[in-house]
Amino acid sequence: MPLGDNGDKSDSRYCGLETEFNDDMPHVLSYNINGGFDFVVAPLMEPGYRSSLVNKANRESSVPPFTGSDLVLSPAQWSSHVVGKISSWIDLDSEDDVLREDSEIALKQEIAWASHLSLQACLLPTPKGNSCANYARCVNDILQDLNNMQLWLRIPLVKSDEDDGDSVNGTSDGMVVEHTDSWELWNSFRALCEHHSQLSVALDVLSSLPSVNSLGRWFGEPLKAAIVHTDSFLTNARGYPCLSKRHQKLLSSFFYHSIQIVLSGKAVHNLPVGTSPSGSGQTNNNAQQAQRHEIRSYLDYVAYLYQNMEPLTEQERFELGYRDYLQSPLQPLMDNLEAQTYETFEKDSVKYIQYQRAVSKALVDRIPDEKASTTTAVLMVVGAGRGPLIRASLQAAEETGRKIRVFAVEKNPNAVVTLHSLVKLEGWENTVTIISCDMRCWEAPEKADILVSELLGSFGDNELSPECLDGAQRFLKPDGISIPQSYTSFMQPVTTSKLYNDIKLHKDLLHFETAYVVKLHRLAKLSPSQAVFTFTHPNNSPNKSNQRYKKLRFDIPVETGSCIVHGFAGYFDSVLYKDVHLGIEPTTATPNMFSWFPIFFPLRSPMYVKAGSLLDFHIWRCCGNTKVWYEWCVTSPTASPIHNSNGRSYWVGL
Repeated sequence: MPLGDNGDKSDSRYCGLETEFNDDMPHVLSYNINGGFDFVVAPLMEPGYRSSLVNKANRESSVPPFTGSDLVLSPAQWSSHVVGKISSWIDLDSEDDVLREDSEIALKQEIAWASHLSLQACLLPTPKGNSCANYARCVNDILQDLNNMQLWLRIPLVKSDEDDGDSVNGTSDGMVVEHTDSWELWNSFRALCEHHSQLSVALDVLSSLPSVNSLGRWFGEPLKAAIVHTDSFLTNARGYPCLSKRHQKLLSSFFYHSIQIVLSGKAVHNLPVGTSPSGSGQTNNNAQQAQRHEIRSYLDYVAYLYQNMEPLTEQERFELGYRDYLQSPLQPLMDNLEAQTYETFEKDSVKYIQYQRAVSKALVDRIPDEKASTTTAVLMVVGAGRGPLIRASLQAAEETGRKIRVFAVEKNPNAVVTLHSLVKLEGWENTVTIISCDMRCWEAPEKADILVSELLGSFGDNELSPECLDGAQRFLKPDGISIPQSYTSFMQPVTTSKLYNDIKLHKDLLHFETAYVVKLHRLAKLSPSQAVFTFTHPNNSPNKSNQRYKKLRFDIPVETGSCIVHGFAGYFDSVLYKDVHLGIEPTTATPNMFSWFPIFFPLRSPMYVKAGSLLDFHIWRCCGNTKVWYEWCVTSPTASPIHNSNGRSYWVGL
């Protein structure tokens, strides 16, 4: 049964249990499902079976000792409640030819059987040593013709410091693996398998954990499950299992990123007799105690952690459907927005509250109190849409006791229809003048005191705010105020296997040279973001060019470990007026605002970066007669191609 309900209907609500081989699958399933678990990770073949031990004469006609017929469970039970566990003895890189050949035969037989059963996933055993080339080759061969089933590679969650001296670690299935950083093993394996989208990772969570930075890498990987062994649990004051603070925080992160928990091992706690683990003080009779699943107290604790997570905020609920969903950026000058797009933006009350604060401060600075009753400020809203900025400006005037006249300039004729209706409905005829025209072509009858716009994109300038506001600057008095006054773009390197595989599905260059708007969720931020381009309005610089170039140098901390860079996340921060700011840069983001998701600049090939290395990134903002585009590349630690040369794949039309 699900762990609870916090508003997120993701797979992390379901908890599984790793079981031993048992040829009575109906009993295994009913016992564990009735015990509160949602699925089992169960071996598919008797662990002592070896192909080489079968008489050659009988080999072709012999039936491998699987866990009974496919008929012992319904197709729905196999698919929904069983994850296949591939035999842990398998060693495809063994120097023993017989063992290696037996391993290859067993791997193919077991995955073929799991595919026949329509299982959703199979758990592959941890590679036995540093070399896993033959194992990866066999898995890659299988992946080429596999149905929709996922293969989870079991990897211990280990990263020893360089000076630890002890780099021998174990997985919860008893395998010993010598690795200073188990992420390196995973990275080597998936690279050999060409980053296949059906190859995922299942982490063995051990009693000791690596650094926080090192753990963060895994959230950008295709991590499907975390296997938590009962040995990792501590004992609380009442004798029940609990986890350390670090483990609790890690499990909360797993829940947040839709990663399922699988419990493994035998009960190692001598539970108090006659009390319930909930702490209610109620006594249980002997019959209830006997029926209770031996691992139930561990499951109850995992459920307790899940149920005590912070519920999703209104903003997070809104964003659920957009998580890691690639969207092409808007073309605001070439295309007219649809009503649904306007409606989404208009629901963002936080944004318009900030605009109202900025306009209020600008009006107070523009018109002293003693002139408030006699002076009328001219305010122009360029790109008025369906009117939210007009409303915010009029409310600012009302709360400050200032008089304004508003010119609302909008090029979308469909939005203009709505504006006329709004003006009539609100009785603004004497205050608001609607101009149906492109702001770059309009000749204003008078100069404005304040110029207000919401032309910012996810990267600040990527929806041509600089070009539009430079064109509209002629409307502004020499000492006039622009809202926003300035905006700066930011970037940081990220790991995001989900987005990389989604782009790779298109099998073309164009999609790897396009910047996407995306609500980033399953990602690892590898280094703090850095400022890229800044634009200021009004632009009084003698050089009006909006072309830009920036080189950024990112430091990958040693404690993080080596990593894969799939691309760069972009953000913006804007100064609307004085101390009123608006933005999505993670460290200064405006709370509860959902009008902008980050932008993602992908790399055509994932780039491996060693721990402690420098990552040099270059980005250009290029301007032509009819379009504006970005080009980007990496030059260190290795060079990538220059992406989107001459705007061949992605541009914003003027």
